[in-house]
Amino acid sequence: MKSTATTLMCICLLMLGALGASAQQQQRYTVSGYVKDAQSGESLIGISIGKPGTSIGTVTNEYGFYSLTLPAGSHELQYSYIGYAPTKMTVNLNSNQRIDIKLEQADRQLNEVVVTGKHQEKNINTLSTSLNKLDIAEIRKLPTLMGEVDVLRTIQTLPGVNTVGEGAASFNVRGGNGDENLILLDEAPVYNSTHMLGFFSVFNPDAVKNINLIKGGFPAEYGGRTASVLDIRMKDGNNQRLGLTGGIGNIFSRLAVEGPLKKDKSSFIIAGRRSYMDILMKPFLKGDMKDTKLYFYDLTAKVNFNLNKNNSLFVSGYLGRDVFGFGNQADLNWGNTTGSIRWNHIFNSRLFLNLTTYYTKYDYSLAFKSDADETVKQQFKWTSNIINYGVKPAFTYYINTSNTLHFGLQGTYYTFKPGKGTSQEDDRYSEVVVKDKHGLETAAYLDHEWKTGKFGIQYGVRLSGFQFRGKSTAYYYADTTAGIRKRLTGAQEFAAGKNIADYYFLEPRLSAKYSLNSTSAVKVAYSRSAQYMHQLSNTASPTPVDIWTPVTNNVKPQLTDQFTAGYFYNAPGDKFEVSAEVFYKTMKDQLDYIDDADLDLNEFIEADLLAAKGRAYGLELYVKKDVGNTTGWVSYTLSRTERQTPGLSQNEWFLNRYDRPHNVNIVVSHEFSKRASLGANWVFASGTPATFADSRLEYQDWDIPYNTTERRNNYRLKPFHRLDLSFTYKGKQLKRWKGEWVFSLYNVYARRNAYTVYFRQNPDDASKKEAVRLSIIGSIIPGITYNFKF
Repeated sequence: MKSTATTLMCICLLMLGALGASAQQQQRYTVSGYVKDAQSGESLIGISIGKPGTSIGTVTNEYGFYSLTLPAGSHELQYSYIGYAPTKMTVNLNSNQRIDIKLEQADRQLNEVVVTGKHQEKNINTLSTSLNKLDIAEIRKLPTLMGEVDVLRTIQTLPGVNTVGEGAASFNVRGGNGDENLILLDEAPVYNSTHMLGFFSVFNPDAVKNINLIKGGFPAEYGGRTASVLDIRMKDGNNQRLGLTGGIGNIFSRLAVEGPLKKDKSSFIIAGRRSYMDILMKPFLKGDMKDTKLYFYDLTAKVNFNLNKNNSLFVSGYLGRDVFGFGNQADLNWGNTTGSIRWNHIFNSRLFLNLTTYYTKYDYSLAFKSDADETVKQQFKWTSNIINYGVKPAFTYYINTSNTLHFGLQGTYYTFKPGKGTSQEDDRYSEVVVKDKHGLETAAYLDHEWKTGKFGIQYGVRLSGFQFRGKSTAYYYADTTAGIRKRLTGAQEFAAGKNIADYYFLEPRLSAKYSLNSTSAVKVAYSRSAQYMHQLSNTASPTPVDIWTPVTNNVKPQLTDQFTAGYFYNAPGDKFEVSAEVFYKTMKDQLDYIDDADLDLNEFIEADLLAAKGRAYGLELYVKKDVGNTTGWVSYTLSRTERQTPGLSQNEWFLNRYDRPHNVNIVVSHEFSKRASLGANWVFASGTPATFADSRLEYQDWDIPYNTTERRNNYRLKPFHRLDLSFTYKGKQLKRWKGEWVFSLYNVYARRNAYTVYFRQNPDDASKKEAVRLSIIGSIIPGITYNFKF
């Protein structure tokens, strides 16, 4: 691995030298710098910098840095983006120049601002396929649950994204499991992205600046997951003045404080939330339920320092926890902790470095104990966690206006603690511990963007590897009949740092674009991705007690190949945009389970796991309108997601739990005036598949349901649909204080969507069986929130 990575980096450096020498011979010079918001000092992502009337231009990266190489001479440049007044300036290039720009916010999002501001970033100009970019302003326009905007609910309105139902703890993208989504918060991975059993995300909207969702055609810098990348960037904090932002709602309240540590040089932001459902319920709970707990909290913080013109430092972190308990008898809590330190360094006007180090931990605990009045005292506790340490040096070399190189290295060390269970009955104590597992994931990547005329291509390769390491125990199993629990044949202890098993993959990536004319383009993409960890769960319930495990000598990495092709159109004047994409994915070595698999504190859990094949294909349609008083989008997905597991479902392909052939989202926002607006969201989706018995055997007092076809997911629940509305009214906007009221109705027509269906004996007639629909939400949920900014 080391030698291969070294070879890859040497090739990269040779390319840099050759291309750099070529650029110098053409007497071209580079203008570079940062673009920031004039009012807050926030770096601006995706700002367009270009020569008006030409296709020459670039956009700022995730840190607001840009680099544009042009022939020697005089050039007029324009800096622009939606919501900001465009800035023009003339640059005389006879040497490389550093120009930092501050853009003023526009009072109104005028049409001409939208046109120029999104010219470089609109979908017909970028090489990216299957990419959705959202900023927090767009998210705030959507209807809310109980008056609160939410990142994850927003991305679920986009094509290709769905869930198994209300309250699901994860989302699914193009046939992928929830654990196949790489979720990054300031480049640190997040393992559980929801609060309150799936109803709210862990991302505080007051601290979020920018969101990118990538569903296919992944750039080579992203790896380790196979379905999608959700890249969330936090605000840097206002480096001009102190400010407060927050909200008071009927479920939780928020408060964010930001301001300069040293004006123009450093800033901070601290944002916190705390729900108070437990406080509201307390007067109504009596007896054993009086101490019931149901709340969550989170704290997000970030500081940044502009050390000098070439060096910047960012330190950010997140701490969040959910607590859920019934009196003194049960207690469940879980949470994430992340921290990242990033250093930006400008070597010269063309070479940019971002070096990230990060720490991530996800843990949960589950505890039960007997009632205080019982004679025999019993208690049980189960704990589990996963810990990561990572480093990622990432380089960008801006060769010229047509060529950009991205290259870097990545390394992550994992510690998996699958579970520790302790139980006590009076004075008798016992303990069950599933042994820790350790792993090292490494990668090197090289990626080249090339644009010329109507054609553009981004191609690259990622070399990744994973080492399953000690201190741990490797188990060995005999091959048995497919679908049956494997038989243990031996075990071997490995000392700390010793390799038990290793895997390496070459992951090619390719995206290409051809412009048909000034308003339309076609794109194609291919990507191969490897995933070296799995989440073990044989249920779609929103409980967070699933188990993360690395690949081992028995569990192989998942490998996914995806092909995408699409047509993209931007109407003249950028009044609206349209896209149509088709995709096809093949998935190898997905995890499945034998019937009645035992996942709870099972040291020999690998004996219950099966390797499955998967496939997904579909059509995604998307229409979005950004201009005018009425804005929004419509998305439609037609897709199929299937799996084939040896020994299950008669060895035939069967539907995945989250297969939903039809998925429609209509999102509309209408501004009646500067002070009043209405938001609406209607969603329709096919019901999810489920496995039901189709026969039963009656013998004496026995009533045994069974499936004669032995097919998994042989039935489908009824379709899911729901309408949400919200109304926003802004009070008098003072110079320093700005406030608004948000009134919302979730599930307007009180639809009882089925999360699942289970069977029981009829309470009035024991000889009859009946199906019972379980609905997480079955009524209208009103909400009210007061948001403020000071």
